[in-house]
Amino acid sequence: MDIPKSTLRKALRSMMASLYDAFFPQYSHVPYERSADEAVKALSGLTGNETAESFRERIPLLAELLSQDVEAIKGNDPAASDIQEVVYCYPAVTAMVHYRVAHELDNLGVKIIPRILTEYAHSETGIDIHPEARIGHHFAIDHGTGVVIGQTAVIGNHVTLYQGVTLGAKNFKYDESGRPRNIPRHPIIGDNVTVYSNASLLGRITVGEGSVIGGNVWLTHSVPPCSRILQGRTQEEFLDGAGI
Repeated sequence: MDIPKSTLRKALRSMMASLYDAFFPQYSHVPYERSADEAVKALSGLTGNETAESFRERIPLLAELLSQDVEAIKGNDPAASDIQEVVYCYPAVTAMVHYRVAHELDNLGVKIIPRILTEYAHSETGIDIHPEARIGHHFAIDHGTGVVIGQTAVIGNHVTLYQGVTLGAKNFKYDESGRPRNIPRHPIIGDNVTVYSNASLLGRITVGEGSVIGGNVWLTHSVPPCSRILQGRTQEEFLDGAGI
């Protein structure tokens, strides 16, 4: 991709502004079709018409996923007064809009642009999500600063992460030339899992569905469904404090 950086940034800003209107039409005065057309026009100049039109077909699905993410974020936060506040104010929404767009573009074989989008969101929100990570529906990040989700992480449905959570690699395997191999190396998180603040989950481990991972936990082994992994407190004290 041989496009001047200033041109690329301008096109991506235009695309994302139009996509916000398409994803949340209830808060836009621009009709959906016009928003989608403008987003596709901006994208086509970077990827070509065929890829841009393929992306257009995925906009309704992305809008539905983001609506579910917003619902999950609001449902987890009693401080959220309404959906509009979540869409306008919450950094997790910014991060998820950029991630979901980047993930779809990555699935279409687009290079560099997905990383630019997620790194832009990272700089704006402090939430670092690799575009190749796989994240299910109704995904919620509360507060968000310092969250890291690695390239090969797999996250199920109805999962909540709090600030400072890392889904990272524990170590690397190297090829003959001494370079780290790009193999699955990040956690798999089951459905209905909650991970509290500053927990580090490292390596290709599996966290079973319905589990709760407490704050500041360092976890490098798999745990079965409905586990309660705590740090420095009894399970009863932790659950009482978390209101569970």
